[in-house]
Amino acid sequence: MFHVVRHCILETLRRYVDPDELEIDFGSSIVVEPPHSGGHGDLYTNAAMAFAKKVGKPPRALAEEICETLAKNPEITEASIAGPGFINIKVSNEVWKQKIAEIIRLGRKYSCSDVYGGTAANVEFVSANPTGPLHTGHARNAVLGSVMANLLEKIGYDVTREFYINDLGNQIRFLARSVYLRYQELFGGAISEDSFTEDMYRGEYVKDIAASLAAIHRDAFVGKDESEWLPLFCEFSITRMMDEAKDDLESVGVKMDLYTSEAALHARGMIDSALAKLEENNDVYIGALPRPKGIVVDEEWKESSQTLFRSTKYGDDADRVIKKSDGAWTYFAGDLAYHLDKVRRGYKRLITVLGADHNGYAKRISAAVEAMSDGSVKLDVRLYQLVNFLENGVPVRMSKRAGNFITLRDVVNRVGKDVTRYMMVSRHHDVMVDFDFAKVVECTMDNPLFYAQYAYARICSVFRRYESIFGEIDKLELANCDTACVTDELEMNLVKMLSYWPEQVKAAAISLEPHRIPRHLQDIAHSFHVLWNKGKTNSELRFIDSSDKKSTIARLALLLATKIVIEDGFEIVGITPMSEMR
Repeated sequence: MFHVVRHCILETLRRYVDPDELEIDFGSSIVVEPPHSGGHGDLYTNAAMAFAKKVGKPPRALAEEICETLAKNPEITEASIAGPGFINIKVSNEVWKQKIAEIIRLGRKYSCSDVYGGTAANVEFVSANPTGPLHTGHARNAVLGSVMANLLEKIGYDVTREFYINDLGNQIRFLARSVYLRYQELFGGAISEDSFTEDMYRGEYVKDIAASLAAIHRDAFVGKDESEWLPLFCEFSITRMMDEAKDDLESVGVKMDLYTSEAALHARGMIDSALAKLEENNDVYIGALPRPKGIVVDEEWKESSQTLFRSTKYGDDADRVIKKSDGAWTYFAGDLAYHLDKVRRGYKRLITVLGADHNGYAKRISAAVEAMSDGSVKLDVRLYQLVNFLENGVPVRMSKRAGNFITLRDVVNRVGKDVTRYMMVSRHHDVMVDFDFAKVVECTMDNPLFYAQYAYARICSVFRRYESIFGEIDKLELANCDTACVTDELEMNLVKMLSYWPEQVKAAAISLEPHRIPRHLQDIAHSFHVLWNKGKTNSELRFIDSSDKKSTIARLALLLATKIVIEDGFEIVGITPMSEMR
């Protein structure tokens, strides 16, 4: 029906706009969606208001013409105008009920669409510096990135999930020096807190790495010059931290397709390649950036010539330094190399998931991708807010293992993979999540994951009861059954929720908003639970009537469709459905 309504809108607008010029984005300015209130029909559209200016008509006048076109379709029972030009649409129940059989036949392919026909996309997420355990910020990043990737695959993208390893730079050397101090301590070296500079690492994991090195090399490096041990300690520490990161990601259900090393890109000369590519379009120059606001010239800042990228040419707030006046590459130079590498690998769409503190980074790297791809590749940087961890409403800030933060593994060990994943995508990525350890595992209807899981378990219990009375369920029989008895308003509410599912998945994928999936699962679960509860007092709405197999089969078909959609939603989010809850 979404497609039917869109076709009617296009048919009306083509009277005024050349079809070749008619570009409508139904995912942004013009929408066809279920209304927020059931009293406003089955679908609504803002098409008349969005296109009135271009057509040259008042919104309500254009809405009347669209309604006339809609009314010609026998599947649409009513199209009415509300407010300044919204169109509310009601659809025949028989049309909705056809979706039951369609869902059963298609299974989890019901939500799939081939909108992007195998277009190569890359989702880069987590990409944590390998200097410590993954923490809770990485937990939300990991789940958001993996669910975004799942959604993109649903609409036809060929997706690569990628982790960028920042294995160069001072932070790696500081980690290695921290490990070396702990290594010397194992062989009697006197170590105090004063031995650690502000940039060094003190967590328990540093001691673990040192112990592993000591077990392999004994005291071979004690008292040696830094040049003798630093490369080995850097490499060993990176490998150990990445092994732990991979284990941590696996614990939360994330498996990367590719790990890309910054050091390897440098070794391949990719920074020089990126610089050459930018120079082709005159996007690099030697110059000096203006003095930052608030800096005293004589004391804190000195103008110097640097190699700069014309980032402002592509919408950034300022040009960006690629090479410093002393000849050293900036961190941004490494990012240029990495993103040129992704462009050259053939991706047509790049998505990067970063914490909200990287807001200033988004414009410069998006500008760089546009410049290095000659405008053929789009980069979406999705910023997320952190997670506020609570224990019965009281903030939790410390981790026994890490000493100064809660690790991803702490969270998964405490509440499990499924709860962690569901909660991390339960709200829009730009909104902070309140994660109360006590409440997220409560077996109550106030717990959103339990609410959805309980709906699934209840459906499974109905199927078990049916099989105990009638024998094994015949899926083909359910797909071909007569649904004439499915007429109650609550039954139809559930049918409509299931019918909306493919559009919800598509909208979540196009907008890169994973929270839409658990939100719609909550709506489906609510429609089911309300129907279940009404069946307790109204025998005509009970799912199983041992004296009436025909109506039982029809209602089981509705339940099977519901079960399939919930399973699909759980698969997108990355959690395991539970057929029983004890």
